[in-house]
Amino acid sequence: MTAPFETKTFSGENWMGDLRSRLGEASAHDGEQDTGDHVLNPDLGPYARWEGPPRDAAVLIGILERGDGPSVVLTQRTGHLKSHAGQVAFPGGKIDPTDDGPIEAALREADEEIGLPPGHVEPLGNLAPYLTGSGYRVVPVVGAIREISSYHPNPGEVEDVFEVPLDFLMNPANHQKQSRVWQGKRRYFYAMPFGERYIWGVTAGIIRSLYETVYR
Repeated sequence: MTAPFETKTFSGENWMGDLRSRLGEASAHDGEQDTGDHVLNPDLGPYARWEGPPRDAAVLIGILERGDGPSVVLTQRTGHLKSHAGQVAFPGGKIDPTDDGPIEAALREADEEIGLPPGHVEPLGNLAPYLTGSGYRVVPVVGAIREISSYHPNPGEVEDVFEVPLDFLMNPANHQKQSRVWQGKRRYFYAMPFGERYIWGVTAGIIRSLYETVYR
């Protein structure tokens, strides 16, 4: 078992190396941990609203150094989208046949959605796939953003781009378990409100997976 690390002490390259090491250890010793919407809702099933094999997708957990420590890049989706309109999300989407795996897909999507060039991101490792009730098998790719001057959100998908301190997201005191009634049943999910931003659902579940992977 690896002892927890204090994100508030991170500076320079320290957090990058620490994250890379812990992600590698988790992959080598634990295999794929079970993560997804069904963890808090065992009766839901990993792919509650999808028949057939899951659709493969990837998201980028992009982390960059700021003066007061590392921050995580998130997006606010536009309100006109067919699914998850207006919600907080990581840059990401379906893995295309032309993508060479989840890392390339996550970097491509980040470039398309927020104007983050793939060459400005150093992949540090992956989390276990997150299974969604809407039928996706999402691979979260953790990457260190080496350089970014400004974001250029794609107005067709992204309303805004913002950052949240890593130490806030990795503090379990900020991980709320909330619930709503869906199709006549109460469903549970994680939520991590941050100021005016309401981080919940799959995005909060993936953040919780990051916490459970590197804080063991």
